[in-house]
Amino acid sequence: MNGRVSSLLTDLYQLTMLQGYLDSHMDEVAVYEFFVRRLPENRNFLVAAGLESVLDYLLHARFSPDELRFLEQTGRFNDRFLHYLENFRFSGDVHAMAEGRVFFADEPILRITAPILEAQFVETRVINLLHYQTLVASKAARVRLAAPGRLLVDFGLRRAHGAEAGLLGARAAFIAGFDGSSNVLAEYRFGIPSYGTMAHSFVQAHDDESSAFEHFAHTQPNNVVLLIDTYDTEAAARKVVELAPRLQGAGIAIRAVRIDSGDLAEHARKVRAILDAGGLTTTHIFASGNLDEYEVAALLEKGAPITGFGVGTRMLTSSDVPYLDCAYKLMEYAGHARRKRSEGKATWPGRKQVYREYDAEGRMAGDTLCLDSEGYSGEPLLELVMKGGRRTERLPTLHDARRLCARELERLPDALRSLDRAGPYPVTISRGLRELAAAVDEHRA
Repeated sequence: MNGRVSSLLTDLYQLTMLQGYLDSHMDEVAVYEFFVRRLPENRNFLVAAGLESVLDYLLHARFSPDELRFLEQTGRFNDRFLHYLENFRFSGDVHAMAEGRVFFADEPILRITAPILEAQFVETRVINLLHYQTLVASKAARVRLAAPGRLLVDFGLRRAHGAEAGLLGARAAFIAGFDGSSNVLAEYRFGIPSYGTMAHSFVQAHDDESSAFEHFAHTQPNNVVLLIDTYDTEAAARKVVELAPRLQGAGIAIRAVRIDSGDLAEHARKVRAILDAGGLTTTHIFASGNLDEYEVAALLEKGAPITGFGVGTRMLTSSDVPYLDCAYKLMEYAGHARRKRSEGKATWPGRKQVYREYDAEGRMAGDTLCLDSEGYSGEPLLELVMKGGRRTERLPTLHDARRLCARELERLPDALRSLDRAGPYPVTISRGLRELAAAVDEHRA
């Protein structure tokens, strides 16, 4: 989001644990990792997103005088702890997968190494930022795979779960291959191209559709996209054909028409015929209305002559998979590996790395999850992006992340590119990691 968000945007137990660590004189270096325990049933892969937001948060994490006064007034915290918070800064290291990288279950996409008070405190916001953007990027990537070569625009702002979700969702979708967003702030903040047409209310406010179309065309002569399903879709298409010569005389071309309701495939076929018969062969058809990857794929399988889609609510809320089973867990403290063994939630201990192998055609062939100290062949996916609380170098740009994601999707095995559930991608647990887990278990027995 670029800038400071209140450090009180956290769970209470982060602060109570920090006071407990401080009172117990525990501030050795800790290692935490963020990962997804298991893939949802209808996801064959996930797309990492949100790293830029996390690093921005870590750079600006502070407690203001007003926030400290509030904490003091709660009566929960002692003076020594409040004094510690006065000078709170994140001073740790961060290793992470680049945004746009495809990953799988149990693979950490972010590793934080810092004094335990710092590493523990940032947990809530780190999960908050990585979880949501990864969730949306993974959904958007499926839409892109369903509609190769088609214009895709994020239409989700108005039904996103809050303003930040609408903005960061647009960013995540752009990384995953969307061409733009209806969200103007996303263009201002991130440089994501903004797209817009007109609402049904604009047509309804006029006495007739033709007048609405003509007025809008003269208002936006370089981007004439007319919404034609307010009353009768095919009748409106014929009005567009009738209007076109007058607009052409004024040097205005009708770029596209938009259909937002009804049987989109059938309407698109009829509208295409009307436009072509009227000489508007270069005017595109853009469709929207409760779309997701399944609806888009079904429309294209029917041969619907639609060249672009506006995808909104179902993507920015990730309606079929509204959350990921993700976690940010302690893997090492004071130089000793740590492991959670809770039923169904056991973790692999220690600092880890992920290596990826490719086949002769350049497709992903399998990953190895191993200790960071182990050496494996293949491409290491976690890179140092912050050292001592400062970025190590210029991070890849948003467009770099977008290009990486496009390349990653091309490298997916064909089965994983399908919208249907495929067999699991091979992720091998290294011998060293298994041995360390066994040693930690024996020590804690």
